[in-house]
Amino acid sequence: MCLGIPGRIVATTDVAGLLMGTVDFGGITREVCLAYVADDAAIGAYVIVHVGFAISLVDEAEAHRTLELLRSLGDVLQDELAPQDDPVRPPRHEPSRGPATT
Repeated sequence: MCLGIPGRIVATTDVAGLLMGTVDFGGITREVCLAYVADDAAIGAYVIVHVGFAISLVDEAEAHRTLELLRSLGDVLQDELAPQDDPVRPPRHEPSRGPATT
């Protein structure tokens, strides 16, 4: 399984003939290889990035929908990984394992 994250190109540069760019992922920026989308890569364009490579372009509305979904999943995961004794989070109940044996 792979995960592509949408981001907006905020800068581009040529590095030894390879198009690279700074991509903003909702406030976090990373350097990304834009070679696969070089013909359409422009500042302000949205791209899907997988392991440091922009693999396709995506429209702005879809990028925002996907980022919002990823944020909400992050919130769910954070809730699930919270310590058991967190006063804000109700304790989880362990599934019954049947009668104890000695």
